[in-house]
Amino acid sequence: MSHIVLLGDSIFDNASYVPDGPPIIEQLRKKLPSGWQATLLAVDGDSTTDVSAQLARLPVDATHLFISVGGNDALRQSSILREPARSVTEVLARFADTQAGFRRDYWQMLQRVLSYGKPTAVCTVYDSIPGLERSAVTTLSVFNDVILREAFSAKVPVIDLRLVCDDASDYSAVSPIEPSVAGGEKIVRAIVSVVTEHNFTVHRSAVFA
Repeated sequence: MSHIVLLGDSIFDNASYVPDGPPIIEQLRKKLPSGWQATLLAVDGDSTTDVSAQLARLPVDATHLFISVGGNDALRQSSILREPARSVTEVLARFADTQAGFRRDYWQMLQRVLSYGKPTAVCTVYDSIPGLERSAVTTLSVFNDVILREAFSAKVPVIDLRLVCDDASDYSAVSPIEPSVAGGEKIVRAIVSVVTEHNFTVHRSAVFA
């Protein structure tokens, strides 16, 4: 029997954004084999540094941990796109500083999660959000680079949400930066694939789409 726990932000905690359909946690529970469990610890609005507090409520029988975080970290740094700059070099230096800060926070978070000794997988931040400006997509790549590097370094599987949620219908009509019921279904399928297909006893990295 498996007990899947979802950590992170509103990518998993999307109930407020799907008023006419089931949120991800309910979709996951329906998709799991009989006897399996799923618990939602992710909190809408949380960032990478908030995951430690979520872990304080981790069920003792948890078997698999999934993390989707980083979007709010990027959102809080979005003002960098509106700051004046005298050169491209100055802009890149600001991105480098932002990335370094996120790398520190993400590494600390991931090490904290892995200290529990549970099979763990992480998610990238999707970037096919309807109306998202090209400059914002570029900014997200700075954060996704950190997620991929740290995940591969730790040898944990990755669900690349950029490949999973690639259609406008995957995003909520209530808020375009949140997953819709259709997007949630895709994410759930990816989670179930990792749990049922990935060999966590072998240290390897994988990207699921």
